[in-house]
Amino acid sequence: MSEQLKAHFEYFEELGIDGVRLEPEWRARVDDQSDNQCRGGSSDPPLEPSDEPVALFTSHGAALEAIRADLGPDCNRCKLHALGRRQVVFGVGNPDADLMFVGEGPGADEDIQGEPFVGRAGQLLTKIIEAIDLKREDVYIANVIKCRPPGNRNPEPDEVEQCEPFLFRQIDTVKPKVIVALGKFAAQCLLRTNDPITRIRGREFKCRDAILIPTYHPAYLLRTPSAKREVWEDMKKVRAILAGD
Repeated sequence: MSEQLKAHFEYFEELGIDGVRLEPEWRARVDDQSDNQCRGGSSDPPLEPSDEPVALFTSHGAALEAIRADLGPDCNRCKLHALGRRQVVFGVGNPDADLMFVGEGPGADEDIQGEPFVGRAGQLLTKIIEAIDLKREDVYIANVIKCRPPGNRNPEPDEVEQCEPFLFRQIDTVKPKVIVALGKFAAQCLLRTNDPITRIRGREFKCRDAILIPTYHPAYLLRTPSAKREVWEDMKKVRAILAGD
C-alpha cells in the first residue's frame, strides 16, 4: 500500500468511517438531488449511479464532520467569500437531534463567533427552545447559507444554489423528526415556494422525511413582540409532535 493511499485511509478513519460498500446498489451519489426532496421541491430526474462507493460512518457526528470538511473552512464556491465574511458558519448542536432549526444565514455575531444564532436573536431562540422543555444542546441549528452576506442582505440565488446542498446533507444526516424553518427565507427555500410566511406559518409540511413547521424568525420577534404568541402556538405544536401526541 502506498504511503499516499495509507494516509488517505487514516484520514477517513479519523472522521469515523468504518468502511465502504462496493456492491452496485450502494454506488449512488448522496447529495441534495436525492429523491427525498421537500414537498414542492425540484422535479429533476434521479441522478445516474456513480462509480464512487458511499462511505459508511460510525455516527451522525462523524458524518457531519465529513460534510464540514467537504465544505471547507474557507469555502469559495460563491462570491460571498470575497464580500467581507470572516468565516464559514457550519452548524451546531446534537447530531442525533429530533428537532432541527433552520435559519437564513449568519449575522455579524455569528460571523465573529463561527456559530449560528448567538446574537440577540439567538438568545431569544434559546429561550424558545427552553420553553418547550429542551436545551440548546438537545437540538441542531443550521442556516441555509453558511457565510454572512454583506450588510445582512438576503442571500442571492447563486449563493443559495452553491450552499443549500450542504444544508440538505446536514438534514439527511441528523434525520430530525421536526424541522422548524425560522423566517420567510428559510421556509421558502426548503419548501420551494414564494408564499409569504404569514400564509404558511404554523402549518405542517413534509420535508426530507421530517415534519417541517415554518414560524417567524427570532429577529422578527425582537421587532414585533406581539408575534411571540403565534410562535408559542407553533412551538406547542412542535412539542406535541415530538411527544407523539
